[in-house]
Amino acid sequence: MIFSRQTLRSAHKLFLFLSILILGYSLTACSASGPYVRINGHSVNVEVVRSLEKQALGLMYRTEMAADHGMLFIYPSAVPMSFWMKNTKISLDIIYFDQNLKLINISANTPPCRTPTCPGYPSAAPAQYVLEINGGLAAQWQLEPGDLLELHLD
Repeated sequence: MIFSRQTLRSAHKLFLFLSILILGYSLTACSASGPYVRINGHSVNVEVVRSLEKQALGLMYRTEMAADHGMLFIYPSAVPMSFWMKNTKISLDIIYFDQNLKLINISANTPPCRTPTCPGYPSAAPAQYVLEINGGLAAQWQLEPGDLLELHLD
């Protein structure tokens, strides 16, 4: 069987298009495979923290965090919260949410603590979820009280 150059070029273009389409789908599927949250149209891959031991450690000693990553603390019920930055090496936005996933308040650009005694950064009301992301992102994303957090933890 003999094919014309035009037919071969068309088949080659179709093959390239399909290959790119499949690769794009594969990469999208991989990026959404772990737990993530969404707020104001921004997705953040999260490390979910539920145990007391991991809650106490948080993001201590980490020297960097990818822009699309964060840490989500989940508590059994909403209570007044206060976080500190002891042994934390990077500036963080600490975002407090109530039991309905509604943003309460933000401790923006919370600086690392380099002294033996570190201040606390409290929630303005009882919080059940706390999201830590890189400092400055909350302002860049224009987050404000009342915004809703979407959980995708499966």
